Amino acid sequence: MTSRAGAPGTLWAISDLHIGYRENRALVERMHPESADDWLLVAGDVAETVADVRWALKTLADRFGRVVWAPGNHELWTHPKDPVALRGVARYEHLVETCRELGVTTPEDPYPRWEGAGGPAVVAPLFLLYDYSFLPPGCATKAEGLEYARGTGVVCTDEYLLHPDPYPSREAWCRARVEETGRRLAEIPAGLPVIPVNHYPLDRHPTDVLWYPEFAMWCGTSLTADWHRRFRIATMVYGHLHIPRTTWHEGVRFEEVSVGYPREWRKRPGPPGQLRRILPSPSASVAPSRPEVTR
Repeated sequence: MTSRAGAPGTLWAISDLHIGYRENRALVERMHPESADDWLLVAGDVAETVADVRWALKTLADRFGRVVWAPGNHELWTHPKDPVALRGVARYEHLVETCRELGVTTPEDPYPRWEGAGGPAVVAPLFLLYDYSFLPPGCATKAEGLEYARGTGVVCTDEYLLHPDPYPSREAWCRARVEETGRRLAEIPAGLPVIPVNHYPLDRHPTDVLWYPEFAMWCGTSLTADWHRRFRIATMVYGHLHIPRTTWHEGVRFEEVSVGYPREWRKRPGPPGQLRRILPSPSASVAPSRPEVTR
């Protein structure tokens, strides 16, 4: 699927909507495109229940010309409050089918081509997970990293709610996703810039400003550290860190586009829940802030 050739639309992005919070749900209710040609990239953590994910993505898909979704860790949780008790791959596949019913593009679909303002570019929704390779300083193994994190009291809720079934571990699932995704990205025709949309950054550098450095273990994989060079990436769109900002790494723009929790966005200047423009490229970036941690 492509955007309309020559259309003046805008490619927007957002993530970490967390609509389980009443205030965040209200933000989604107020999100609208500027034109019918606008697309919206949603980089994960819409909600913890399938029903909430469906509501949010349907609301947005009914308004935007195209919605592209990549899963976050919260969608993959088997949450005790969700009547859909699927785990691991089965849960992810159920979410993909839900998106397809709504006309939302997923990582399992052909990558769409943006032909609007700032294009052409291939938009690539990704699902890569993490493999504990972003270890805390002084730690050489996952076991050492987890022991250190438990000592600080900073342990991601994924350890209790994100199940990798039928894979033996989250890192095994991650490796399988990285292998398959790398193959697909390599098949994109030469000459086309790529805009990947992933819940986690492809490189570790955005985690350098975390208040709790040990949380980086749940923030990506070193297996993708060179992807911004290998795959002609123009802008890397991600969330998860709850640090909305622009960084540049080896000439590539990294955009963290999260909304975050109400207790976080209330501290930031400006109105909350603003969409981030990806194309055409904005002339200014958002000032960095510090995240909190979901434990």
